Amino acid sequence: MAKKPVVVYGASGYTGKLICEFLREYQIPFIAAGRSRARIEEALLTVPGIETADYEVVEVEHSVAALTELLSGCEVICNTVGPFEYFGEVAVEAAAKAGVHYMDTTGEQSFMIEMRNKFHEAFKANGKILAPSTAYMYTPLDIAMNLVLEDGSIDTIEAGCLAAGVPTYGSTQTIFAMFKADHLYLENNKMLPWEKGRGFEMAVPGKMMTQLAHPWGGGSVPMWLEHDHRVHSARQLTAFTNRTMYEQLIALQKHYEDNIKPLPLDQQEAALKEIAEGMQPGMPPRENRTVQRTTDFVHGIGTGVRKTCVIHTAAPYQLTGVVQAGLASYLLSEAPRKTGFVSSCQAVGHEVMLGAIKKFLPIQVDMY
Repeated sequence: MAKKPVVVYGASGYTGKLICEFLREYQIPFIAAGRSRARIEEALLTVPGIETADYEVVEVEHSVAALTELLSGCEVICNTVGPFEYFGEVAVEAAAKAGVHYMDTTGEQSFMIEMRNKFHEAFKANGKILAPSTAYMYTPLDIAMNLVLEDGSIDTIEAGCLAAGVPTYGSTQTIFAMFKADHLYLENNKMLPWEKGRGFEMAVPGKMMTQLAHPWGGGSVPMWLEHDHRVHSARQLTAFTNRTMYEQLIALQKHYEDNIKPLPLDQQEAALKEIAEGMQPGMPPRENRTVQRTTDFVHGIGTGVRKTCVIHTAAPYQLTGVVQAGLASYLLSEAPRKTGFVSSCQAVGHEVMLGAIKKFLPIQVDMY
């Protein structure tokens, strides 16, 4: 029997369930995979319409050999198992060996740089994509960035995301894991580190008051533009409307720099894990579209030229499921425009990714 074309790895998690939900909307058969069959089966019972989906549950060891065997004969893996700095490379290497398209939800720059350096050529040789950051903090900004850059007059990008949501357990674990790495922005064709333990006031289109923002790992926008001939500078900030949470996050990053960073690596990781679990120990409820709203914006700057694209939408984690399923759907029927280490928009076009969001979520795109 032929294998199902898509593997959702980490299907028992909050984001994994949403990817399964929207694969079901596309009527795409999938394998829901992870380390515990029982946890996956229990989690999928809460996915709307799952009884009409064509899927199977597979328990798999988190190893290159086991995942390569699982992926062989499939076409796409949607990986949500993070923090990616700790767990991501196994899935990337397995995807490279099995010759399948890879996408994930990370904004961990250090992981992305390492995966680009190690596996770009392998994915390119296979005609496959290695597309991290296919998710709500990154894909709308990728779309907006491409719209701003269309006519070639822009050489500097400033990007911001404001979400009214609650970070999941996995997201919280990830941001604390990222404390160990530099968060980078592009300045005059050089990748430079943001100052640690500092927040920045960000003016978000459509908001009366400024929002407290953070590099949140540095983001993927500088990564996609690092070698783009059109752009010499790019930076990205992320904010949540919960200002108190962000104040705590910034204070904890400073605490890490002052008190945890000098410890041995294993003690650092244990301390960060304890902090993360104290902030978000469980799974948040399903999003409410009238409450959990998101604004993504990109300011493009050129010599005597200014362009801005603002994207307003809702339900950020649902949007992650939407863009992952939409990208998978395209890849099952069409060859990507660009292969190797690429963003989703570089792989299939920003108009395709924008169209995928429009199918399922309210969205407004403003250009001025």
